[in-house]
Amino acid sequence: MSEFTRILSQIESGDPSATEKLLPLVYDELRKLAAARLAQEQPGLTLQATALVHEAYLRLVGVNGDDERSWDNRGHFFAAAAEAMRRILVENARRKNRRKHGGDFDRVEVELVALPTRMAADELIALDEALDKLRQQDP
Repeated sequence: MSEFTRILSQIESGDPSATEKLLPLVYDELRKLAAARLAQEQPGLTLQATALVHEAYLRLVGVNGDDERSWDNRGHFFAAAAEAMRRILVENARRKNRRKHGGDFDRVEVELVALPTRMAADELIALDEALDKLRQQDP
């Protein structure tokens, strides 16, 4: 019996320390899976691969360890992980499309305005004085 299979059966039997042993064994593969999933998403997604891995892992093993989880083998575990990641991305997209998160607004890219990078010393002093006067008139 492989280390992976042994840990899976420990999790299935309710051993709370087994979930801590599993993560180091599967983390790199889950990270690659998450990166592949995120690469298929539209640009601008704020969710990162690490957060996706952690959220999916919590769903797989159960937050409190009291959820019934059972995987037949390594392939079954990673298929469940891929499905958990897909659901997380769908939930994230739905949340962003809600009205209170600006879902009914069109997102527009803002272009940077050409700003002067250098200002003459006398202009800088004049600007500072003007801002001081404005601050005195309207704090």
